[in-house]
Amino acid sequence: MSKSLFERLGGRNGISIIVDDTVENHMNNTNVNARFLPLKEKPEQLAIIKNHTIDFFQAGSGGPNNYKGKDMVTAHTGMNINPTEYMHVMDDIFMALDKNDIDEETKKDVLAILWELKEMIIAK
Repeated sequence: MSKSLFERLGGRNGISIIVDDTVENHMNNTNVNARFLPLKEKPEQLAIIKNHTIDFFQAGSGGPNNYKGKDMVTAHTGMNINPTEYMHVMDDIFMALDKNDIDEETKKDVLAILWELKEMIIAK
């Protein structure tokens, strides 16, 4: 029997590291960092966002479902994220996956999830 995506990402600990690396990438990405840099001044809010992201990805990848955050449309309504920004965010995620030596098949599975979420996030 093959491992779940959750297991291939390293479980909650692995997902947490990937989320931390992704947020750091966002902070350094001039194409999207205006959305993320203000969170440096709000560490409690940043921690909440990171934890929701970890819980969301954990639940969506076959791990325990602890996600109690907003659905994707509600969470992104009013942000007016454009397709270019979404692609930059995806690039940042894949940089984090590469940094954490995630294999190609697992990255394809992550890509499929991100592609499914796209319409729930862009231009909301």
